[in-house]
Amino acid sequence: MAVENSAENSAENSAENSAENSVADSVADSVAHTVRETTRPSVAVLGLGDMGTALATALLAAGSPVTVWNRTAHKADGLVEKGARRAESPAGAIAAGEVVIVCILDYADVAPLLTADGAGAALKGRVVVNVTNGSPAEARALADRVSDLGADYLDGGIMAVPDIIGTPSAFVLYSGTKDAFEASRGVLDTFARSVYLGTDPGLAPLNDLALLGGMYGMFGGFLHAAALLRSADGDVTAFTRDLLVPWLRAMAENQLPEMAAQVDSGDYGATGSNLAMQVSHDAIGDVSRAQGVSTELFGPLWELMKRRVADGHGQESFAGVVELLHARERRA
Repeated sequence: MAVENSAENSAENSAENSAENSVADSVADSVAHTVRETTRPSVAVLGLGDMGTALATALLAAGSPVTVWNRTAHKADGLVEKGARRAESPAGAIAAGEVVIVCILDYADVAPLLTADGAGAALKGRVVVNVTNGSPAEARALADRVSDLGADYLDGGIMAVPDIIGTPSAFVLYSGTKDAFEASRGVLDTFARSVYLGTDPGLAPLNDLALLGGMYGMFGGFLHAAALLRSADGDVTAFTRDLLVPWLRAMAENQLPEMAAQVDSGDYGATGSNLAMQVSHDAIGDVSRAQGVSTELFGPLWELMKRRVADGHGQESFAGVVELLHARERRA
């Protein structure tokens, strides 16, 4: 009987301890979550154009302490009404933020903004995230300057329009200090999906411009197609919706990965129509001219295709044209 009572008491105590531990763990998790939510890094946003305003709005919605500055002060009014603090100077904004977001029109103005009138001294210990459009060389030079002032640097390329900031459709490219990227993820992920490309600050602007180059190439093709349709009184909207978009999607999904692999390898063996076949007759140009449509968009590409054939590469695929744009480095 004593043994049974002892066993029962032991089981009851064990169950009570387990329950107590479970409750304690739950409380600890809840407290930790609350602490994380209430200790979001403070953020300064310099530049309140459409994109800068969208970034600051997303941060405020996520509960981040946000300080804003803009050369035209009244542009901050709406954000202040939503809870942002208005700074009177870049230095004041930087001093208030652990993470400093720079989003202005001209890359050449970023360095002066971050260094003039006490701003440079305020940068020490901060993470600077510059999402102003620029070149790889500009990004590397600015990273060095920011580093000299005691701050970490990330360059960013926003692949979104302001309306989709904070949605799953947007993503932002980042390059620069890896530790700064990881430490700032809570802020950066507020804007969009964050894509880290590497420690070279020039990688984000390079990839940004490459993506935009692909986009404008597609837009150029669309404009030529639209002009052809319109020349025959066609319904451009229906053509685009029902034919062009599905066609381009299929071509992008099926052809671009294969072409990319050929560019990487340098092996341009054609598996379908080779380049010589594609330039055997200028049907697009002939019909365009007959319809009164300029070939200014398509013409340069056509000339490159013909030149690649004339250089003895007619049996290759279309992807080989890339060699006329950038000669592959020869390895010894």
